[in-house]
Amino acid sequence: RSNPYQASLLQDSVRRYLQLPADQTVLILHAKVAQKSYGNEKRFFCPPPCVYLSGPGWKLKQEQIKARDLGEAGFRVCGYMGLDSMGISLMETQKLSFEEQPDAKGFSCAKALYISDTDKRKHFRLVLKLFFSNGQEIGTFHSKLIKVISKPSQKKQSLKNTDLCISSGSKVSLFNRLRSQTVSTRYLSVEGGAFIASARQWAAFTLHLAEERCARSEFPLREGYIRYGSVVQLVCTATGVTLPPLIIRKVMKQYAMLDVDEPISQLHKCAFQLQGSDRMYLCLSTDKVIQFQASPCPKEANRELLNDGSCWTIISTETVEYTFSESLACVREPVSPVPLIAALQLTGGGDVAMLELQGEYFHAHLKVWFGDVEAETMYRSTKSLVCVVPDVSAFGSDWRWLRYPITVPLLLIRDDGIIYSSSFTFTYTPEQSCIPGQQVLSDVPQDSDKLLDSIHQEFTRTNFHLFMQT
Repeated sequence: RSNPYQASLLQDSVRRYLQLPADQTVLILHAKVAQKSYGNEKRFFCPPPCVYLSGPGWKLKQEQIKARDLGEAGFRVCGYMGLDSMGISLMETQKLSFEEQPDAKGFSCAKALYISDTDKRKHFRLVLKLFFSNGQEIGTFHSKLIKVISKPSQKKQSLKNTDLCISSGSKVSLFNRLRSQTVSTRYLSVEGGAFIASARQWAAFTLHLAEERCARSEFPLREGYIRYGSVVQLVCTATGVTLPPLIIRKVMKQYAMLDVDEPISQLHKCAFQLQGSDRMYLCLSTDKVIQFQASPCPKEANRELLNDGSCWTIISTETVEYTFSESLACVREPVSPVPLIAALQLTGGGDVAMLELQGEYFHAHLKVWFGDVEAETMYRSTKSLVCVVPDVSAFGSDWRWLRYPITVPLLLIRDDGIIYSSSFTFTYTPEQSCIPGQQVLSDVPQDSDKLLDSIHQEFTRTNFHLFMQT
């Protein structure tokens, strides 16, 4: 643990941070699969990997650099993105220039990344390196694993091989490419609360499998893999804007196949029919999203003729988010590796409760903090940290008279003062027999401490609660 003087200074900094968090967030969006290029043909990743910078800490940090360096040079953020096997050569990566959007987020995308047929890997990661334009390195950030495929599968998918199948509740991107021309690619996106077809930015949508016989206002969700002919709903992950219930159809040679019910695969062509409509399909017209009425096929009743704008390509997507705050640290060292907490596991109880943090990118220079209280922390591996749960008295409450739950945020703090926040909290819960508002007895028996100690040991064993904020 830190020495008392350093701990006191750091605790003051953490309290200031908790009152006014100045986080910096790096969000990477990318497809879950990538087509391999062959020979001189470069199959650029579609949709292109995107990076968003958000949080008040960016502007604060840039103002610090500007004041220190006495100039404008350090104000901008720039970066490079490439594949994880490329090494550090910037010639093999794509330069990213960030532009500020109306919502104050910085945005950039890597449109010209591809994987060559000389690369024999089945999976890879993207590597993002960020800098301030004065040369100061911000850090290195990795995407999630991306699966390499040669081309979209034309065979009927089997649920025994789920690698390429798309499950309910997963995130997808939809794009349309007229006459297979790359320059004509449009992505389904959301802008100003409305669905649009964008040539620049794409949105990730949560694809939900729904009950077929339900009112639009109800929409109960189901688990399982998405099959053609299923009723689905698309919900934008960033804005929550939702399309009405749709029936997803397989597309073959510009026909919607009405009798196909096989599982959907990555990079398949599909169409979205509005449930209960007369052959109306989700369609794009330049940058607008409209409805198109398909024509019945006179010779085959199980087909409907679509136009180009109604044929979409579907692909699963991944999101990884890194959050840190260096506003109080004022250090020049990179913030990476930025730890990611995936799960918590509590063991023991009473005075020996231990909390294990499971995730990625942990290291020995991290301490776990419960709000503004530092916990004794032990490093196990890059995927595991263990700490002793502080007694509730550290927060100014005596467990013997605790009547309401106390919830504190979980933080990871590097020994140089960089703060890594998380979406996890820890809750101390009072004894179940205590009723909020119950009056505390004034005459306490002499042996009450022993009685309360035994109650404390029993109840705290089961009444620490962990939950993730959503």
